[in-house]
Amino acid sequence: MSTRKRRPVRSLVTLIVAMVMAAATLVIGNVTKGTSLVPSLALDLQGGTQLILTPKSTEEGDRAITEDDITQAISIIRNRIDASGVAESEITSMGSDNIVVSIPGTPSQETLDLIRSSSQMNFRPVLRIGLASRNVATASTAEASGKDSAQSAQSGDDTQSATEQASDDGAQSADGAQSVQQVSTALDEESAMRVADLNQDGVLSDQPNSTPANGTDLAWITEQVLYDFSVLDCTNPEARQQTEGAADKPYAACDSDGQLKYILGPVSVAGSNLSNATAGQVTNSTGQATGQWGVDLQFDSEGTKAFADSSKLLYSYKDSDAEGKSFFDSPDRNHFAVVLDGSVITAPSMNAVISDGRAQITGNFTAKSATALANQLSFGSLPLNFEVQSEQRISATLGSDHLQKGMVAGAIGFLLVILYLIWQYRGLALISAGSLFVAAALTYIVIALLSATMGYRLSLAGVAGLIMAVGVTADSFIVYFERVRDEVRDGRPLAAAVDEGWDRAKRTILVSDAVNLVAAIVLYLLAVGGVQGFAFTLGVTTVIDIAVIFLFTHPMMELLIRTKFFGEGHRLSGLDPEHLGAKNSLIYAGRGRVVMPKQKQEKGATAQPVAEGKGMSLAQRRRAQRLAEAEAQLKEARASADSEATKAEGSAVDGEATEQKGDAK
Repeated sequence: MSTRKRRPVRSLVTLIVAMVMAAATLVIGNVTKGTSLVPSLALDLQGGTQLILTPKSTEEGDRAITEDDITQAISIIRNRIDASGVAESEITSMGSDNIVVSIPGTPSQETLDLIRSSSQMNFRPVLRIGLASRNVATASTAEASGKDSAQSAQSGDDTQSATEQASDDGAQSADGAQSVQQVSTALDEESAMRVADLNQDGVLSDQPNSTPANGTDLAWITEQVLYDFSVLDCTNPEARQQTEGAADKPYAACDSDGQLKYILGPVSVAGSNLSNATAGQVTNSTGQATGQWGVDLQFDSEGTKAFADSSKLLYSYKDSDAEGKSFFDSPDRNHFAVVLDGSVITAPSMNAVISDGRAQITGNFTAKSATALANQLSFGSLPLNFEVQSEQRISATLGSDHLQKGMVAGAIGFLLVILYLIWQYRGLALISAGSLFVAAALTYIVIALLSATMGYRLSLAGVAGLIMAVGVTADSFIVYFERVRDEVRDGRPLAAAVDEGWDRAKRTILVSDAVNLVAAIVLYLLAVGGVQGFAFTLGVTTVIDIAVIFLFTHPMMELLIRTKFFGEGHRLSGLDPEHLGAKNSLIYAGRGRVVMPKQKQEKGATAQPVAEGKGMSLAQRRRAQRLAEAEAQLKEARASADSEATKAEGSAVDGEATEQKGDAK
């Protein structure tokens, strides 16, 4: 028997505190952020938005879209949607050239843009950086000053002076104007022509004046690229969604926010060579987190070599660039741009030569922005564009009626399980029913929290998993109760039977739940759609079952066994030794004493060994054998004691006879 000190009250308090904290978190989120107190529903129960996309190849020659392209596109779109926090979406192919994307609820604009967008990503060296827009005063003098400074910034003069002039204009607007507005720095065609036509021949050349030595050579800035850069209006959303230029040529691009614009060199590293991108906290030389967020990049073997060559060139401009310009603190040519769908999503500077294919982008990132950038980098490489054929709202495929029927089925199953436990286990049904209610409450809180924090949505398959959890939890009770009953049948006192039964039953419960958990994980990883929802809820409820059995069921059993009703084995307690078939129903009375129940004492019943016979359980036969052995030992001890007593009595009689003879003399 186990001798460890039990603390059932501590376990119950731990469970109560955890449930209260989880419920409080849900309520606080509802009050402060407006999150729902009920789980969100999936596409089959709520409906949502459906997009039909037609992929178009971005490669030269307009090659035909293959089945592998469609499969890859579906996989990347699914990863994009999952990374955006939307669960229970459906992405399927329709025919041989369309992709149907169905998203539950009302998705955010960012999610829709992420799905609609093409997916061509490349790494290019930066040749020049310019201001795309600026705030100017509404007063005529300030506008004129803004126009002059914009022309100066685009004409190739010192960018730093243009930036200082922008600051002066901002001061003017604060002093002399009542409002400011954002104005594009793009030039009109005539002004841009004067700036870009370097040889003044009236024709814009798209060929370099000299053969560029590498991707960062300023010879890539042709008259045509300079003209495109000058007229590029990044405040226009259509300009930010332009198609990326040819991989072996330079082109002008906006950043995704429309604040900056760039002249970029040819592609140095293809996006397909990026194997992984993750967000995390930046660490120092000792491995400790600095509190700043960054994005870690990992390239494949081909990308590692290409990025090493590119980083060596860019790092050579870290401190100075005699030929180029410096928009920021570092020279423009010290930066490389990540281009996704024609826009620059980030353009960090190169602070070291990176030869192992492991780079880290740092800056003013938050956890959210770092994760968003990592998602764009991870799921941005696909040589396809998408044309949206249709976008519409769709109704629930099953509807609330099916949800109500599923909940009714779960309630009926819940009630039947409790009725069976009452019939089979009598008073122990109080513990099992309480455990089921606790498990149900804990499951609801966990599902609601997952819905609020991770975007989880409950589908009908998930409801089926929750209903199945009732049986999984009841199975744990049955294993525990039956093991305790076996110990009672084996002749142990009730308190000892609970301790010993738990020590043996918990191993079986853990093995059973581990099998369920492994099955749920495998099913979740290999399946898609609704089957994943079933596997997810099955895994969650299995973990909850372990928590309930350890923190509620067993502690409650330990507390109730201390009461008279359960501790003395009342016939309605479910632990009555006589009803369970035990032949020696002893009760521990303290100080090493055991007593028999009153009803047995009144009947004068005694514990007699029972011969092996038909209908006896294994525990009964073993106990009968032990009782027979104990009775034989007892008889032997009594016989030995009687023999010793007879010898002692004979010795006493001989002594008296000898004494009488002595007195007579």
